[in-house]
Amino acid sequence: MDHRLDAMQRCHPHYVKVSRISGIITDGTILLTAIAYSILALLFEWTWIPVWIALGLLAFSTWLNWMIPAFIYRQFGFKISEEELELRSGWIWLRDTIVPMTRIQHVELERGPLLRKYGLAKIKVVTAATTHVILALELEEAENLKKQIGELAKVVDHEE
Repeated sequence: MDHRLDAMQRCHPHYVKVSRISGIITDGTILLTAIAYSILALLFEWTWIPVWIALGLLAFSTWLNWMIPAFIYRQFGFKISEEELELRSGWIWLRDTIVPMTRIQHVELERGPLLRKYGLAKIKVVTAATTHVILALELEEAENLKKQIGELAKVVDHEE
């Protein structure tokens, strides 16, 4: 067990549910495509190999969509101090990232339809090199965290 992860803030437990629903939507698209091809294969006597491949991918994807969100939820954590943002994630390949506040260019709050339904948001912390994501926080907590990181990084909020 990673004791450093225990001392960090975590994403909201609804992250697992939101991620699984998103996966179900993707799997539904694969299934509908396989069904449509099956109908065309019956009508035009096409090969059934793409249908079997799609069904195999669907089974694997369904398993992944059930297992991976729980692993991500258990292994993700973040900690904010005046000098840095620390992010920890990973299960097989562990990632421990420290982002100095002086390197942060801007902070974004993102809410897709599923995140909005569950009252969640994710924060994107943008540096010159990459974008770091803090997963699924309650909206009020995410807004406060965005403001806190922005102030610590001395980022100007153009919306206010």
